[in-house]
Amino acid sequence: MKENEISFYVRKSIFSVYNELGSGLLEKVYEKVLMFELENHGLKVRNQVPMSIKFKDTIIDSSFIADIIVEDKVIIEIKSIQEISEVHHKQLLTYLKLSDLKLGILVNFNTDYIAKNIFRKINGNLD
Repeated sequence: MKENEISFYVRKSIFSVYNELGSGLLEKVYEKVLMFELENHGLKVRNQVPMSIKFKDTIIDSSFIADIIVEDKVIIEIKSIQEISEVHHKQLLTYLKLSDLKLGILVNFNTDYIAKNIFRKINGNLD
């Protein structure tokens, strides 16, 4: 499954979770329920994934933790905060760069309008 197809199921699952639960819960709750929803679509998901980075020819284990990785291709970064800021976008782009993954989804569940709080971030070109 390619990144764009995975992205379709991620967005669909985000909308499903948001429509059922609404806003105001902790990120951990959205993470668990979103994982459940993605798994129901038959996707392979992992959460709180320790990611290693290469720094000056040295591998540094568990340098950051990805909230959710779908099909070993897409990172989902979950927020439940008042407002997404530029640093959150940069954080996900850096995660993508360091992991060599091509697509990330940043979502903020603490909103009255979920469609404007889902952001696709691309590292390089998608196939």
